[in-house]
Amino acid sequence: MKTKDLEEAKHKLFTHLRQEIRDDWVIDAMMKVPRELFVPDEVQHMAYDDVALPIKSGQTISQPLIVAMMTQALGLTGEEKVLEVGTGSGYQAAVLSRMAKEVITVERHLQLINEARDILASLGCDNVQVRLAHVDTLGYPEEAPYDAIIVTAAAPMVPPALTDQLKDGGRCIIPVGTRQEQELLVATKAGDTITRKSLGGCRFVPLIGREAWNESTFG
Repeated sequence: MKTKDLEEAKHKLFTHLRQEIRDDWVIDAMMKVPRELFVPDEVQHMAYDDVALPIKSGQTISQPLIVAMMTQALGLTGEEKVLEVGTGSGYQAAVLSRMAKEVITVERHLQLINEARDILASLGCDNVQVRLAHVDTLGYPEEAPYDAIIVTAAAPMVPPALTDQLKDGGRCIIPVGTRQEQELLVATKAGDTITRKSLGGCRFVPLIGREAWNESTFG
């Protein structure tokens, strides 16, 4: 796709997003990330369509509006340590790198890890660490506690393993529901209590692991 066409599509997308998202900092951060670098060549012409797109390893890159909603819900100030569960192609981590002090992102597919590391490095996202996800637990406990956690795959519940990795007052943004459809939840930690707020319906690929979905279910 020609650069001019991509720029026109990008302008159209962000004009639309500004009507839906009140946080200009989120929009500005997303505008600085070239989404076309994070999608396969065959769908690059759709990089600035407001839709989720397929990437390698059977995963997806989220719809831009959902990325904006989830990022806005984190309530970042620039001083936070953020955990992302589900690196994918690295797009969300690239956005977070412009809004957080430190980003730890975990992924279970080695191909995605290697490619995300390369793209993030090329964009100068030096405050992002891409790690291999653990088999036996969700998140990345070694670097806990986190100010915020963002989960880019769907779980049947808010996993205690993740909320345990939050600081007091921290929040976790996660899609929760069935394999077919979910609600996007903001789970906020206050002492031993987790409060939940819904941001609306969504559809994500499944989160695999303990306190999530069993991979054999998706054979």
